[in-house]
Amino acid sequence: MSALLTATAREVFELLGEDLVAVEQELGRDAASSVSTITEIAEYLRAGGGKRLRPSLLLFSSHMCGYTGPGAIRLGAVMEMVHTATLVHDDIIDGADTRRGRPSANTTWGNEKCVLAGDWLYMQAFKVALEEQSLRILSLLIDLTQQMVEGELLQIQKLGRAISEAEYYDLIYRKTACLFSVSMRMGGLLAGVDTKTESSLAAYGRAVGLAFQIVDDVLDLTATEETLGKPVASDLREGKTTLPVIHAFDHGTASERRAIQRVLDDRSFENVSRQEIQDILVRNGSVEYARAAADRYAEQSRAALKNFPESEYKRALLWVPEFVVAREK
Repeated sequence: MSALLTATAREVFELLGEDLVAVEQELGRDAASSVSTITEIAEYLRAGGGKRLRPSLLLFSSHMCGYTGPGAIRLGAVMEMVHTATLVHDDIIDGADTRRGRPSANTTWGNEKCVLAGDWLYMQAFKVALEEQSLRILSLLIDLTQQMVEGELLQIQKLGRAISEAEYYDLIYRKTACLFSVSMRMGGLLAGVDTKTESSLAAYGRAVGLAFQIVDDVLDLTATEETLGKPVASDLREGKTTLPVIHAFDHGTASERRAIQRVLDDRSFENVSRQEIQDILVRNGSVEYARAAADRYAEQSRAALKNFPESEYKRALLWVPEFVVAREK
């Protein structure tokens, strides 16, 4: 990421400085359980850091819409807990050994304890959200959780085969973009916006979330393990077809399609090397195709904010898509 973009990121997130500190404090309180193992796992996950992008979107959205109360801090922590719970479950399902450059929680505590800790985090998120005493907020969280679980199950059903772009976009909406969209909507709900405004916030979050996941999938194929903090090309090795691979499969030669399918069948690069797959992606312009799709969604997200009045929070949200598509991990 360029020095200019890094400097801009610092300036943007300084707008939320005190709020993000408060979200961290809320997460610390919410992670405490009378069962020490849950507290240990939750604290380990919180200490792992992360971009805190979902609570940041909720905070930017609520401020842009005129809300300044404590509910944004609580719900920011709720969105991060939901996100963290999904990561715990994903690592268990994928058999992941690392997360953000550290051993994944399940390698330390085991799958049994971690799946229960993930469940606890989901329930704790709902418990904290109840403090808002809003059926609308609870309804959104229930729908969000169902979408994400359905997305994970659909992905498992589709492992090992080259899915269509339509299937891919449905999956990444459920698994990633839905959470971005709900984070934006929560900020608007706290401010009491009308239905049209809420829809615009949701559209922004959806588009940013889709761009985010597309870039994630590109980085999985092109970045280094040191940068990613986890093994590269892990998606393809696990039998998942992401947008660059789908494009190469749809536009490549018969032998290239066979090579991709062999990796999906083998769940390894034993018979077809990672370099061979990268060469196929290069020959078909598949990485550039995926990055262009991410750029389009970034532009869609900015367009969704056109009717909001100018403010430093709107300017921050207009910058977020640039940060999302330019990141290197």
